[in-house]
Amino acid sequence: MVNRVFVFVLLALLPLAAPAAIRLTDDTGRIIVLAAPATRIVSLAPDLTELAYDAGAGQDVVGTVSYSDYPPAARKLPRIGDAFSVDLERLVALQPDLILAWRGGTPVSLIGRLRALHLPVVVLGTHALTDIARNLELIGQATGHEVMARTAARAFLTGLGKLRKQYAGRVPVSVFYEISATPLFTVGGQQSISRLIALCGGKNIFAELTQLAVPVSLAAVVARDPQVIFTGDDGDARSRLAAWRQFREMTAVRHGHLFIVSSDLTARATPRILGGGAEICRDLDSVRTGTGEH
Repeated sequence: MVNRVFVFVLLALLPLAAPAAIRLTDDTGRIIVLAAPATRIVSLAPDLTELAYDAGAGQDVVGTVSYSDYPPAARKLPRIGDAFSVDLERLVALQPDLILAWRGGTPVSLIGRLRALHLPVVVLGTHALTDIARNLELIGQATGHEVMARTAARAFLTGLGKLRKQYAGRVPVSVFYEISATPLFTVGGQQSISRLIALCGGKNIFAELTQLAVPVSLAAVVARDPQVIFTGDDGDARSRLAAWRQFREMTAVRHGHLFIVSSDLTARATPRILGGGAEICRDLDSVRTGTGEH
């Protein structure tokens, strides 16, 4: 009995083992080592803010950028700038132990400045829709919320698989997606919206362009003669679509295939993108069946 008590006392006096370091490989191939799960996160894109909440780490986000408005709790977070520029002094004052940056969105120069300050920056990107699941799991790993993040990732992949199966083999439909009218911007083939269009059996008429968002000429759109024109519901979407009606020689205009879809659901690379995909798929199917005139 005495020996057993001695052992218990001895174990109690021993220092607790330090938690194992967390090694992450971000989208640039860079290895980031965290001494412990992050508890003070700064997000540099609305998509990343949403992913942090989806992964179970919403309560750990201490700062973000403009337009981070989902979930509703994110609207109360301190703003340190926008997707292109941040107030470094305010960011440093938040004492982040993890900064989430968006590849293709967050300027490379800004990422470099943050790393020069020895701040832990993890860069995430979306090259395929399945990368949304990978990003969820990586955030979960970085913050100690692996179980919830893994559950969210699997649910997303299941939903994505169902959507892909439902619309596989559909007749191709050519699509122009308008981001803005002045200047006229569209999405390149690497952008998530373009990937959604492809998932639904559509073909982005500017899929060969590698930029995520790219300016195009009105003449180029008319010349490529899309069967469908989409635009997001932000701003004056109806006016944007109405402006196309003067080009009666275009197939989309002639048949009234002009659609408004939810910008939040289509433009953000988060699990909610499945809702945007369902919208696009339904609209393209209505064109195939001749019931989609607007």
